[in-house]
Amino acid sequence: MRSVIVTGASRGIGLAIATRLAGAGYSVAAVARTEGPALTEAIAASERRIAFTPFDLTQLDAIPELVRGLRAVGPIWGLVNNAGLGTDGLLANMHPSQVEAMIRLNVTAPILLTKHVARGMMTDQAGGRIVNMSSIIASTGYSGLSVYGATKAAMVGFSKSLARELGRMNVTVNAIAPGFIDTEMTAGLGDEGRDQVMRRSALRRLAEVDDVAAMVELLMGDGGKNITGAVMTIDAGNTA
Repeated sequence: MRSVIVTGASRGIGLAIATRLAGAGYSVAAVARTEGPALTEAIAASERRIAFTPFDLTQLDAIPELVRGLRAVGPIWGLVNNAGLGTDGLLANMHPSQVEAMIRLNVTAPILLTKHVARGMMTDQAGGRIVNMSSIIASTGYSGLSVYGATKAAMVGFSKSLARELGRMNVTVNAIAPGFIDTEMTAGLGDEGRDQVMRRSALRRLAEVDDVAAMVELLMGDGGKNITGAVMTIDAGNTA
């Protein structure tokens, strides 16, 4: 059974990814600061294919130990860097600590986690899959999300360059760029805001968390063996 790490797996997109991969037969290490009732329920229904791994990714110095512990169970086939912080606000009004926190969790942590997971993949010489979560904001921009957009654009550049570094080792690296997803976050837009987003989308609807999870499943499996350095946009045609 192939093992995959999914960060930010306690809710939303991360939980959908963990659940989908477990259903496809993967062993999933669900990394999050707290478990939460939704993840607890998913673990119980997964027939032990999902295991909660408590960890705060802002603790950068502890990342090597996290990876060593997960590798002690067996080789790691896949990594999904999903955890992230989406604080909004005009740049002129943001405190430096807010900027630093977003860059730390959205950029530095996934890069360092990938570094240590990729080392294991290279040592095992069995190949692997790395998926980094970006956003359509990385390419479209959005008022009040300049720092967030910068961090998500960073993950695109990181994915493309790392794909070239690791390709000879049969390790693929891709980014997924979700648009407005039908979650509790978009519920905060209100009916009018959600309707506006749907009207400007080609499919006249919002994408769903399982759409993102399905793409991760594709990239993790044989269907994704020749996809690397790509950015997969999932937004119901919002940017079409």
